[in-house]
Order: sequence, then C-alpha cells, then structure tokens
Amino acid sequence: MKELILGSTGIRTPQNAFGALPIQRTPMDEAVKILRKAYDGGMTYFDTARAYSDSEEKLCRAFSGMRDKVTIATKTMGKTGDKVREDLETSLRTLGTDYIDLYQLHQVSRVYAPGDGTGVYEALEEAKAAGKVRHFGVTAHLLDVAFECVESGLYETMQYPFSYLSNDREFELTRLCKEKNQGFIAMKSLAGGLLTDSRVLMAFMASQDNVLPIWGIQRERELDEWLSYMDETPELDDAMRAVIEKDRAELSGEFCRGCGYCMPTCPAGITISFCARMGLMLRRAPSHVWLAERWQKEMAKIEDCIDCGMCMTKCPYGLETPRLLRENLEDYRRVLAGEVTV
Repeated sequence: MKELILGSTGIRTPQNAFGALPIQRTPMDEAVKILRKAYDGGMTYFDTARAYSDSEEKLCRAFSGMRDKVTIATKTMGKTGDKVREDLETSLRTLGTDYIDLYQLHQVSRVYAPGDGTGVYEALEEAKAAGKVRHFGVTAHLLDVAFECVESGLYETMQYPFSYLSNDREFELTRLCKEKNQGFIAMKSLAGGLLTDSRVLMAFMASQDNVLPIWGIQRERELDEWLSYMDETPELDDAMRAVIEKDRAELSGEFCRGCGYCMPTCPAGITISFCARMGLMLRRAPSHVWLAERWQKEMAKIEDCIDCGMCMTKCPYGLETPRLLRENLEDYRRVLAGEVTV
C-alpha cells in the first residue's frame, strides 16, 4: 500500500483511510472493535466531525492510551470564531486528547480569511499557536468554493467529493492541490453507495498520487475488504477500466449521492437521501428491502411534495430534487407493477 504525505502538513498515512461518519450508527462496543481492527490492519488516519453524533466518543474509546499512534481529523461547522473555539474544546474533551492533528472547517460555503469579520480564521490560528490544532483545512461540496479555498493558500488540506465519476474540473482540483502542496482528501468515493466494486475503487485511488480516500465504514465486513488491499493493492487493468467506463455512462448527469444535507427539514417528511435515488439503488444495490412495505410508504410521501424548494437550497450539487423525487417515484411504481425488472 502506497504511503501519502498530506501536503505541507507532513502527515504520513497509507492511501487507505477510515471515514468515521457511518459508525455513529454502530453500537459502541462494535464500533470500538472495528476501529481497533482498522488500526491493527494498518490504517492510521481516522476522519470524524463534531456533527457525527457520537463518532468522536467512539474514537476516544478505541484509541485510549495510544494517541500518538493515530492521526485524528475532525471538523467544526462553526461560522464565527467563538463557535469554532467552542466546538474545538468539545472535540478535545470528547476525543480525550489535548490536540487535533487536522482540524477542518466543515462544508464551507465561502473562504474564511484573516480580517473578514467572522473571527473564524483567527480562531484557527490561535488554536494552532496554542498547540490544540497541529494543522487546519476545509471540507467543501461546492466546486467553485473549493477552488477559491485552495487558490487562497490559507489552508493546508482540501476535502472534497471525489471518485472515478468526477468530472475534468474536479480532477483539476486535485492537481491544483498538488501544485500548491496541499493535501487532498477524497470523501464520497463510493458515490453514496452506488459504486460497489471495492477492488476497482481501490485500484482507481491507487492510481492517483495526491489523493487520500476516506472510506465510510460501518460494518466489519466492509472494513475487511479495504484491509485486504493493504498488502496487495490492486492495479487498474483493462477489465477495471471497462467497469469504470460503464459506471460513468450509467451515472452521468444528475443523480443524488445520498449525502443527506437536505434533511431532515422536508415538510412532507420525505426521506430524500434515499427516495431521490431509489431507481439507482434498485439497480446498483439490489435488495428486496427497497420494495418492502416500509419503503413503499416512504416513496408514497413524494406525492405530498409541495415544491417548497428547501431541499434544493441545501443540495451541494445543485440538483432539482423535487423533479428527481417524482421521476424516482414513477420508476419505482413501474418496478412494483412488474413493468420493469431489476
């Protein structure tokens, strides 16, 4: 497994890292077991956030007494200096540590710079000077904002959705990070669960020389797949390239990645992060579960959509979510009626 250095941070990590968002849904003892197994298997970089409910606490329990052996990255959604400071102190307590290796501004919609009146950048500099934060960066979902952050030179890392479905400009973002000696961390590398061949995914990432994937891991069997590539990392071959081209063709254009940033504010109570991509889930992650009564009822809620547009204002990909919902409902009903087989 190739080792990366995250730009100017000097942080060294195998190109195979742990995304700890999903373990907030895993019971504590099981989550701790998974995290320790990840470390024992060679993973050293663990990504969490204040927004991930008890994820930080699980990392604390897993790595108690071995803080110097792991790299911990966490995040704040604070938009003022005071909120950044408050979140940082909470994260330090919850993680059971006196420093964060990489502290990130979470899902930024602008560049936070010195003297901009928010106090955010000053709070980061203050935390770094005090030794509470060793390095700081940003995470973004808006491509223009991501470019602005990297070009500003104010941050040491950029975390952005990236997979083999990414477009040319997103690949350019990774190259710009390398040019400016900024680490690039890839989130959403499974496109919300729509990309399922871990061997192809790992081979693609291994072909990128400045990209650290953080795989969202919830179950031990998922972890086992990623750890299996530590000793024998797959390389892209013609068969894998054919899979990539097929996926690019099927998933070109607009589709919901299931990030959940539009939830839970839907007035109609629609589970948008699943319902807006149900057609793809039925075809790419087939399961009888999606056709069960529970999901039939969830999909039926789409009829109650009032086109308020709240989901669209929160979508980091600029999707026309109400239209996608209705298209998926129509498709779903065709499947239920047996008009379409999946």
